[in-house]
Amino acid sequence: MTGPSWPDPHRPAASGNGAGWPAPLTSWTGGGAGPTPTDLPGRASGTAADSLRGRLRDGLRAALARRLRMDEDAGSPPLTAGAREAFARSVLVDLTEAHTTAELARGAGVLTPEDEQRVLAEVLAEVLGLGGLEPLLADPSIENININGDRVFIRRADGSRQRLPAITDSDIQLIDLIRDLAAHAGVEERRWDRGAPMVNFHLADKSRVFAVMAVTQRPSVSIRRHRFRHVSLAALRANGTIDYGLEALLAALVAARKNIVVAGGTAIGKTTMLLALADQIPPHERLVTVEDVYELGLDEDERAHPDVVAMQVREPNTEGEGAISASDLVRAALRMSPDRVIVGEVRGPEVIPMLNAMSQGNDGSMTTLHSSTSRGVFTRLASYAVQGPERLPVEATNLLIASAIHVVVHLAEPRGERGRRVVSSVREVVDADGTQVITNELYRPGPDRRGLPAAPPTGDLLDDLVDVGFDPDVLSRGWWG
Repeated sequence: MTGPSWPDPHRPAASGNGAGWPAPLTSWTGGGAGPTPTDLPGRASGTAADSLRGRLRDGLRAALARRLRMDEDAGSPPLTAGAREAFARSVLVDLTEAHTTAELARGAGVLTPEDEQRVLAEVLAEVLGLGGLEPLLADPSIENININGDRVFIRRADGSRQRLPAITDSDIQLIDLIRDLAAHAGVEERRWDRGAPMVNFHLADKSRVFAVMAVTQRPSVSIRRHRFRHVSLAALRANGTIDYGLEALLAALVAARKNIVVAGGTAIGKTTMLLALADQIPPHERLVTVEDVYELGLDEDERAHPDVVAMQVREPNTEGEGAISASDLVRAALRMSPDRVIVGEVRGPEVIPMLNAMSQGNDGSMTTLHSSTSRGVFTRLASYAVQGPERLPVEATNLLIASAIHVVVHLAEPRGERGRRVVSSVREVVDADGTQVITNELYRPGPDRRGLPAAPPTGDLLDDLVDVGFDPDVLSRGWWG
C-alpha cells in the first residue's frame, strides 16, 4: 500500500516554524513600548478583567491565524520575532480600545489603564508563549500535529496531510519549549528530561500532548486536538456522525442509566462521542471522572454539570515514589458517592475496578477503549483484566463484563470518506457463556460502514428504554441522510 505523499514545504526549514512564523518566542523579549509581565505584579481580576481577557485572547489568536494565511497565500517571507511581537501588540491595543469603547457605550465598568496593561501583557505572554505551535493551534482545521525534530506533519479534519517547516531552530529549542509547556500544564508540574523521557499533558485548549526524548534519536512530539469542546448528540447528527435513529437510541441509553463503552481506532472521535453522551446527563447528578490527562473538562461547565470531581493520574516523583494510577483513582471514585463514574480511557488493569463500579450501583457510567471492531472490545477488556492484581481468568472476566456493561458503541471511518467519523455498530451485551460474551448487535455496519438497524433490543433493555420515552419504531429503518 502506498503511503501518504508529503509535499515539500515552500520555504526551507530554517526560515520558519512550520506555519510561516519565525523562531518561537520561548521567553518574553520585552520588545516595543509598554511594560513586561514581570513589571506587573498581581493579576487583574473581576468581571471586567475576565471579559477583556477573553476578548483579547480570542481576537489575537484569530488575527494571528489570518495573518498566517495571508502571508502563506502571498508567498511573503516570515515575520521576525520582533515583528511578530509588534504585530501582536498592535492587535491587542486595537482590541482593547474597541472593547473599552463598547463597554462605556453600554454603561458597563471598565478597567484602569494599569489593569488594562496587566491583562494585555498576560494575554500576550500566554499566546506567544506557545511559540511556533501557536499558529498551528489557532487553525481549527488541524486535528493532529506530529513533530520529529525539525520535521513537522499535520493532519486536517478532512483527512488531508501536509508537511510543514520546523517550528524551532534546533532540537534543544524544541525540548525547551515542550519542557516549559509541561511544567505549567494541569495541576502539577510534569517532568521531561533524560530521567523521565516521556511526558503526557494537556494545553489550555485541552489539546493532548505526548512527547518523548532520549530513547529516540530526536525529540518527538504528538499533539491530539479536540475540535469540539461542547458537543451534543444533535450536533453529531448534524455533522453526519449519527442518524436520527441513533440519536434517539443513544439519548435513551443515557437516560435509562445504561453503562456504555465507546470504542474505535485512534483519533476516530471517541472522546467527542463521550462528551456528547455526557451532555445528556441531568445536571443534578454527581459525576466523578478519571483520566490520564485532563481532556473531558466536564467540571468546567458549572451550568451543565455543577457537581463534578475530575481526577488525573499522577506520575512518580524524582525518587520514583508518589505515583497514583488510574486503578487507584477508580477505586477512590467509588468512595465519593458518584451517580456515575466516567473513565476517559481504559487501557490497563483499571478495567477491573471500573467494571466493579459499573456493576455496584453506579449505572450510567461510561468509558472509551481502543478496538477495531465492536466485537473486539470484549477480547481487549479480557486482556487488560489479566494485567491487574486480581488476575481474573477469562470466564470470570466475561461474567463481570456481562454484569457491568450494557452497550458498546463503535465508531469507524466510512469507506471513501477520509476524515469522516460515523457510528458503525451498537452492540447490546446480553450474557456470558464461558469464554464467550453473548451480544445482540442493534446496529450493524452497512456497505459504507455506517450503522444500519439490524436487530431489536432484548426484552429487558427494550422495556427500560421505553420507560424513558424511547420509540422502538425508530429502529425499523435507516435514517442516514
